[in-house]
Amino acid sequence: MTPERASHHAFFAVSALLFAASAVLTTVWCASMSAMGEMAMPGGWTMSMMWMPEQTWPDAAASFLGMWVVMMVAMMLPSLVPMLWRYRRAVGSTGDMRLGLLTGLVGVGYFVVWAVLGMAAFPLGVALAAVEMQQPPLARAVPIAVAVVVLIAGALQFSAWHARHLACCREVPGCDRTLAADVATAWRHGLRLGLHCSHCCAGLMMVLLVIGVMDLRAMTVVGAAITVERLAPTGEPVARAIGVVVVGAGLLLLARAAGLR
Repeated sequence: MTPERASHHAFFAVSALLFAASAVLTTVWCASMSAMGEMAMPGGWTMSMMWMPEQTWPDAAASFLGMWVVMMVAMMLPSLVPMLWRYRRAVGSTGDMRLGLLTGLVGVGYFVVWAVLGMAAFPLGVALAAVEMQQPPLARAVPIAVAVVVLIAGALQFSAWHARHLACCREVPGCDRTLAADVATAWRHGLRLGLHCSHCCAGLMMVLLVIGVMDLRAMTVVGAAITVERLAPTGEPVARAIGVVVVGAGLLLLARAAGLR
């Protein structure tokens, strides 16, 4: 086996191990969240105890961030691997060890973007939970608000904004270019990929956050949708098909919420 082929095999083996480890940890954490139970709220819905932490604020935030990052690795790694592979090709010939370190740095930059978003999501979720606990009329409006958010998320799948960021995630012809094999370029490239991906995933992540951020079924469906629209031979038709499904789900949620009122 040539050194180059061995390097390729090592890259895919490490990626598979990271995915398997993150998927197992995410499953364990989801089970622990389910064991904590949920609180019945006015309006016929339940709130996860995750948004009502009994720990100190720094401990609760650190725990959430750890879960969030591992969850993002499990959800995003299948669609990130092809982007990392294209990075390795764009860098060109360099030492195997250096190429591996630079590829890892791109991945770290990518997930730093998601970590920052998680750091923003947690205090917002806790604050909303506190307000809903104190204001029953607001809590009763949550099912309708969730349906509206899902409808907006579905509509985003049809937007030119989503299509532009999806194209950069997929690296359509014209986006490819030679990259310098240095730390600064690798870091910037990882951040750029993370920003494009987070913008592209905004709608689907909104769905996950309002449906249940630690709901394993919702996480699996959203992760699969993100992966399919990245890896399918044609991305935009798949994105629009996903949008149709999300809009349909939003309409069903809206009808259900209206029936509960």
